[in-house]
This record gives sequence, C-alpha cells and structure tokens, in this order.
Amino acid sequence: MDVNQTKQEHLLALKVMRLTKPTLFTNMPVTCEDRDLPGDVFDRLMKEDPSTIKGAESLMLGEMLTLPQNFGNIFLGETFSSYISVHNDSIQIVKDILVKADLQTSSQRLNLSASNSTVTELKPESCIDDVIHHEVKEIGTHILVCAVSYTTQYGEKLYFRKFFKFQQVLKPLDVKTKFYNAESDLSSVTDEVFLEAQIQNITTSPMFMEKVSLEPSIMYNVTELNTVASTGQEGMSTFGKMSYLQPMDTRQYLYCLKPKPEFAEKAGVIKGVTVIGKLDIVWKTNLGERGRLQTSQLQRMAPGYGDIRLSLEMIPDTVSLEETFDITCKITNCSERTMDLVLEMCNTRSIHWCGVSGRQLGKLGPSAFLSLPLKLLSSVQGLQSISGLRLTDTFLKRTYEYDDIAQVCVVCPFSSRES
Repeated sequence: MDVNQTKQEHLLALKVMRLTKPTLFTNMPVTCEDRDLPGDVFDRLMKEDPSTIKGAESLMLGEMLTLPQNFGNIFLGETFSSYISVHNDSIQIVKDILVKADLQTSSQRLNLSASNSTVTELKPESCIDDVIHHEVKEIGTHILVCAVSYTTQYGEKLYFRKFFKFQQVLKPLDVKTKFYNAESDLSSVTDEVFLEAQIQNITTSPMFMEKVSLEPSIMYNVTELNTVASTGQEGMSTFGKMSYLQPMDTRQYLYCLKPKPEFAEKAGVIKGVTVIGKLDIVWKTNLGERGRLQTSQLQRMAPGYGDIRLSLEMIPDTVSLEETFDITCKITNCSERTMDLVLEMCNTRSIHWCGVSGRQLGKLGPSAFLSLPLKLLSSVQGLQSISGLRLTDTFLKRTYEYDDIAQVCVVCPFSSRES
C-alpha cells in the first residue's frame, strides 16, 4: 500500500518494485493410453509445447521461468530486496535530487539507501535507479518509506514521499529446544548438558538446510552429535547426503555441552540459571535464496547440589563377593562458607564399610574439594547400590545423607567352577 503525502503534481515519478527470484513454470500434463479415443494427440501436443522438458514431457515442471505475479510473502531471516526508480516525467531539468529509503519496524527505523549523496541534475526522460537490501530480523509490520526531494529550474524546492506497508512478516521455522542434564562420569566431575533442537519447516515449500550449529557461551565447549562416524571416512550426516526439509516436516538436532575446565573446577559458578549459547540456522529455498536465523541466548536451570556435593572419581566395574574393594569420593563445598566436616559410614543390608566411622575430615573452604579414598565390601551378589554415607557440618550442626551414590556389579569368584 502506498500513500502520497501531498496532492501537488510533481515533476518526478517514484516507482518501487520488490526483487524476487522467478519460479519454475508448472503445467498440468494430460495423457491417455494409445487405445483411447484421442490416441497420441495429447502426446504430440505436449511435445510441441515449448514449456515442457524434451524427453520428459509428462513432468509438471518445465524449463521456463515464471516472473512473480504479486508481492509474495516475506519470511523472517530472508533478505528483502527492492528496486527504486525515480523518473523525470517533465520537460524540465531537475536539480539537487536526493532519494532516501528508510525501513520502519515496530522497534527501529533503518536507513537502507546505498548512497545519501545528492544528484546534481536529472534531464527529462532520465531516471535514478537504486537497489536496496535488508535482512529481515523482526516479526510484525514493516513500512518502507521512500522520500524524494529536488529543486526545479526556477529554484523551487519540492519534496514528496511514499509509504509501502508489508502487512506481515512470517516465521519460516518453528524452533523448540529441550535440555537434558547428565551427571558426570566416573573419570571427571564436570557436568554435561545435552540440547535437543526440534526444527520444523512451516512454509509451503521445501528447504535445503545448509547449516544448523550451536554457538556456545564462554562457559561451555560443544560437540555436535548429528553425524555417524565410519571407518576411514568423514562422519556422514544422520539426515543423509541431501539435507532437504519438506513443508511441515520436523528434524531433531542433538548437541553435547561440557563446561570448560576453568569453570567446572569452581563449584559455585555453574548453578542457577546459566546461558548455554544460541542456535545459528542457515537454509536455502528453491532457487538458492538464502535465509538465516539466530535464536536468542538459550538458558537452562543448572541442577542444584545443595551445600555439599559428593561424587565418585574412581570405582571398579566389577567386584568379588565378600572381598574388599576401593573407591575414591570427591567432596565439594558448593556453599559460600567454610565447613567443618565429619564422615559417618552406615552399613546397609548388602554394603559394609571398612574403617572408622565418625572421623574428622577437617575444614573445607568455599568451592574447595577433597578426595577421599574408602574401602568396602558387598555380602550380596548382583547389581548393588552403594549407600550409607553421611556428612555432618559441625559449625551449623547440619547433616547431609547420600544414598544410591553409584552401583557396582558383585560376582562370586567360584560361581564358574564345577562342584
């Protein structure tokens, strides 16, 4: 929609056209069997049709291109291009012509003019042409404001402008994210976070997904889990060689984030709401038009470990029945105060601790940790849960109990022998 701001007749005419790529011409092939009444008439007509592909006349797509018949849709992340032409319709020479193009969104006004310099003069039947580009980053109404100022040969300064309103900017993709917190493995106490990104094509045409990547925050390193490794070759995408996303189809991408060592060693840093990073999505449409979207910073709630965190640094996979084995625990002070800790070991039905219960571990400062070797045995075969540890802070008289710390497989060393 364009609106003139004045009823005065101007010497210059302003024209604005959107630049979009053409589409492939489609036709509706009509065929029949040779024994039908028309015979081969339809086949001959399709072969003579210049819009069909030779040797594949029955395909709907042809070799010709169709120019856009309307303004079309504007999608978030695409580059909007427009052709602006100012033509001198009069018989006078016009001087000091300045053409300015601004894009007004709901939050800002952007200058899109390639040059803000003044054209000295414009002769009759001559024109000034300009092409503007803008990457659409906001949803909602956009208004293109084109203003023209000039001076007539009699020294009169004139000005007019036109407004072109885009009714709606559409979303091309629907992006949903899920976080999965993973406890640390036995060789490390850093916590991994798994991010699942679900991306759905909500347009009416297929997309080629050129890139879907996660840009992590400064606290994390990221590993993409969207390829399948093969011997002697580079990893192949789990989506195949042709990464097309059909209309209304959804695809899941998986990423693993691991805190950097300098942050993982500080127990009080990664807790509460933490910034993970942002997704960067690049795609192409039918004739190679590129689009790009970046999500806002993704956040997740880090798991809470309370004042004290107890984790395992070492534990055997398999132990023998009624034989002692060693484990190493790591005790981390996640609070902001110093603790004076006492360790108690309580036997369960299957797990029996070896050593002195109620021993002093000493003072542990904020974010500090200590490694604690322990010895125990199991009196029951099978997969057993290690439980029964208790820590007490003598300063606040507060007790922390830890059950189901880990599981261990207990086997009988004589079970495979013949009696």
